[in-house]
Amino acid sequence: MNRFASSGLLTLCLLSLGLQQTQAHSADEHAGHKAPASNTQEHTQVKFANVPLLDQTGKTVRLEQDLVQGKIVVMSFIYTSCTTVCPVVSSIMGKVQKQLGARVGSEVQLVSISIDPQRDDPKRLQDYARTFQRGPGWSWLTGSPQSINETLKGLGSFSGDFKNHQPLILVGDGNNRHWMRYYGFTDPALLAKEVEKLSGLRTHAKHTAIAMEQQP
Repeated sequence: MNRFASSGLLTLCLLSLGLQQTQAHSADEHAGHKAPASNTQEHTQVKFANVPLLDQTGKTVRLEQDLVQGKIVVMSFIYTSCTTVCPVVSSIMGKVQKQLGARVGSEVQLVSISIDPQRDDPKRLQDYARTFQRGPGWSWLTGSPQSINETLKGLGSFSGDFKNHQPLILVGDGNNRHWMRYYGFTDPALLAKEVEKLSGLRTHAKHTAIAMEQQP
């Protein structure tokens, strides 16, 4: 083999090795971003950490008292540099917003929490939100790493490594600690149905309370 052929073969091998390393790095970065084989759901109990967070406008908020209390809530966990699971989850949330219409922002609150607070500042979240959000009632939250970690732990979604988180959406009544946890790429219609169920339970409880008050 002549000198030029040897040089060309060496270059080809180096390029091939570099491509393999790049692919391996990409796979490792999103190793946990494979959706479960099938969607699953379970009842869960949540706890809201009383810590300051920032929404996409830079406003300081407390999750429970400013966004959750008194509302029916659909909540997701994302980070803006994610190119696999997170855009799908955010798209699902956007479809839920569309299905529920004007109820989002009044009876219903959507919340997306960044699990990469070191990179996702309010401006970055606001830019990201434009792709998915149509209308009010959807808060995108970040904060200090400590505040985000405490928040995620209370909600049962802390993994210790944001690159390995699974697709997850929570739905619940802000007046109740018992929520539903949905794993995988959940059908937006199923999430909207859970919101309708919670709304119906509220209405029934209200009517029951009024009836009891009217009893002699």
